[in-house]
Parts: sequence; structure tokens; C-alpha cells
Amino acid sequence: MPKLRGEAFWRETLRSAHYVVAPMVDQSELAWRLLSRRHGAQLCYTPMLHAQVFLRDANYRRENLYGEACPEDRPLIVQFCANDPEVFVQAALLAQDYCDAIDLNLGCPQMIAKRGHYGAFLQEEWDLLQRMILLANEKLSVPITCKIRVFPDIDKTVKYAQMLEKAGCQLLTVHGRTKEQKGPLAGVASWEHIQAVRKAVNIPVFANGNIQCLSDVEECIRKTGVHGVMSAEGNLHNPALFEGRNPLVWEMAEEYLEIVQKYPCPLSYVRAHLFKLWHHTLQVYQQLREELAKVKTLEGIVDVNRELKLRCQEEIANQKEGEKPKEGLPFFHWICQPYIRPGPKERCRENGDSGTEKGVRGKRALEEEEDGNSELLSKNKQKKKLRNPNKSFDPSLKPKYAKCDQCGNPKGNKCVFNMCRGCCKKRAFKEVADCPGHGLLFKTKYEKSLSWQHSQRGIQTPEISQREDAELGETAVLKEAGDS
Repeated sequence: MPKLRGEAFWRETLRSAHYVVAPMVDQSELAWRLLSRRHGAQLCYTPMLHAQVFLRDANYRRENLYGEACPEDRPLIVQFCANDPEVFVQAALLAQDYCDAIDLNLGCPQMIAKRGHYGAFLQEEWDLLQRMILLANEKLSVPITCKIRVFPDIDKTVKYAQMLEKAGCQLLTVHGRTKEQKGPLAGVASWEHIQAVRKAVNIPVFANGNIQCLSDVEECIRKTGVHGVMSAEGNLHNPALFEGRNPLVWEMAEEYLEIVQKYPCPLSYVRAHLFKLWHHTLQVYQQLREELAKVKTLEGIVDVNRELKLRCQEEIANQKEGEKPKEGLPFFHWICQPYIRPGPKERCRENGDSGTEKGVRGKRALEEEEDGNSELLSKNKQKKKLRNPNKSFDPSLKPKYAKCDQCGNPKGNKCVFNMCRGCCKKRAFKEVADCPGHGLLFKTKYEKSLSWQHSQRGIQTPEISQREDAELGETAVLKEAGDS
């Protein structure tokens, strides 16, 4: 049976899905997908998987896709990041029997994607993307889809989408932000870009961005004409978003923890989900926030969740009539609700910095450092600076090390061969020589072994003595090599 394409694929295989849970690294695992499906999600993506690792590591495949069969976890799309057509297709071939489509991640804007050269950092390499999608479309038995970010220019974004469609993409998810819009600089996603893409292509389009509640989903579909709407952070803070409900946080948390007990996942995933669900409450109960961060077992997380529930119920019991939510929240903190990410100025005020972009810290600061802006320091370097105020991270002020004559690594300052320790050890062993600078004493130990042999055995025949001297010396040298 030939694979379905375009509208037929969306209508029949994906069951005309309108409500979609986004691919989220370490966050859209099986347990969370099942929770989301129970509360209105019609289609889910796996977390972003690394094609190269998926191809070579059987444990990685088992942990992320080949685990216990779960028929209710369909329709399902597996997302890969990749930058090599052959690697991408080989990984997809291993995954295609466990899903309904394979998605190529062209939207990840994070530093790890920049270093690994994938995600949104491939959006200028149209020839490479064409080759990847053409090959996948030819070799796979399931459709190939793509998730992209937009260019600032709408026309270029439209041409980009049309190129992907022509190459064989059967469904396109458009995140209405550029790759520079992330973290505190995320801003508002452009539905105008998404609408233009929807009008320009003949394949189904999903919209991503600005989705915090069900009314946002409905408005997005009305304004852009897309087939479905994808949610990431909105879903993490309220898994019942697609039901149009704002349930009590502990109801969602307890249900999720029950699913985790049946379909286990790494504890870090569970902790991260509870930090999102309880986000507003943990601003009130800071001690429990610290306990959640330190707990080492699933039972411990369940205990913290239970304590948070009790604190909230006690607060509800003592609530005064007519009391309103604090901190400008639409609901009380124990109710699932959107989290509005603060912009640079708000983040600066939270951190006690001046209202300039120089107050933005963390990953963005690290990224700007790597791009050549040394005015901002990563959190790790800020801590080092606090311990040692005189410490400088200016590369021009770092001491210049002399290089090894053999390999180019820094050489030992007192090495007799002007080499690094690894190269020095090989040469000293080969020549039965000493290097006091590296503590290598092949020659000295060889001579001592000969002297000890003579003192133990007394006078021997020349032939036997010569042979035993040689054997003993060789043993000493080998022992020294092993000790070093």
C-alpha cells in the first residue's frame, strides 16, 4: 500500500488532529504524552532524538522508542535532529515501524544545536535540506514532516516552506519566531508569517507559538487557517489546555506520577515536569522548591508533591471571602495556568540588575560570549568571579604555553625532550632514558635492577648473567611503563 501524502495523510493517519503536543527535549516522554492525550491532545511528538546517537546506541533506542508497547500512544511522530542525509535516513529506518511519520527538526534555536550544527542553524543550507528530505521521502515507508522557524522576511519564509514541500515534506509545522527569539528575548510569535506559509503551500500546516489556553488555539486557527496548533510551554504548565480546563495542580501531578509508575522515565524528567506544574506555588513555598530539587527517588518526589498539596489545601481552608490571586495571576497559584516568560527588563528587575540587556544572564550570556561579546559572563564564570574578583577571562591575558615538539599539546616545563607527558613517556621507554621533569625513570630503574641482580646472585657465568640481566632490565622497563 503506497504511503499517504499531504491532506490524506493528515486526515486519515493523523485523524485530522487539531491539538498537538510539541516535541520537547526530555519533556514529551511517553508518560507525559499519555497524560496529555487523556486531556485533549490528539497528536504527540517524541522528544527530539539525535539521529547519530539513535543509529549507534541500542540503549538510546530502547529508552526513547523501543520500550513497552503502548497502543494508545498513537498517532505519534518521531522527531530527529540531523545534518547528514545518510545518517538521518538510517536512523529513521530504525524508527519508522514505531510511529506514523518522521519529523526533521529545523527549529531548535539552542546553543547545543548551534554547536552540533542542526535545528534552526540549518535553515540557510537549502541544498543540504533538499537532499535530506528527498532521500527520506524515497526510502521511508512513512511520510516525512518538518518543523521550522521563520526568517524575519515573510517572502523568504514562504520560499523556504515551498522548497521543503517540493523536496517531499508532507506536513509543515511553523514556529512563528526567528532562531534569535528565545528565552527572555522570545517575544510574540508572528502569526502573519504562519498565515503566509499556509496560503503558499498545498500540504497541511501546524502553527506553533503564543498558545497558552484553548481560546488561543481557536483564535490561531481562525486567523491563520492552519490545520492544527502545537503547544509546548502552555501544555507543560497545563496538560488540560486542549480541554479548555484549568484543573488543580495536584490533580494533574498525581495523575502524571501514577502514569510514571507504570511507564518509568528518568527522575530528571519527572522533577522538571513538577517544577513546571507547581511553578507559581513554588514561588510561595521556597523550602519545598529546594526539597524538590534535591530529592533522589520517585517516592521522594511523591512526598514533596503531597506536601505541596497539603499546604495549598490549608491555604484554601484559611482563605478569606473575596480574596483575589496575588502577583497579578489570573488564578490562584494552585490552579494550572499559563506562565508568561519575562522579557529582558523584567528579568533584570527580578535579578536586581539595571533595566538593560546586560542584565540577561545564563545561556544567552554564554552564547554572546562565544559570538565575541566578552562583556557578559556565564553563570559559572560569574561564580568564579565572586570567589576571585581579580580573575580575568580575557583570552589575550592567558599565559601562552610552549607546545610539545611531537603533538602540539602543552609541553612539560622541565621535560628533557620538550614534549608533553604522553609523548615523553613513549620516547623515554623506547630509548631507556630518564625524564625527571615528568617523573619517568626508565634508565635509573633499569640500572638499579641490574645492580640488585648482581648482589643477589653473586658471580655467574657470562652467558647466563648477560641473558638474565637483559630479561630483568626488560621487566623493570615494562613495570615502569605500567606504573607511569
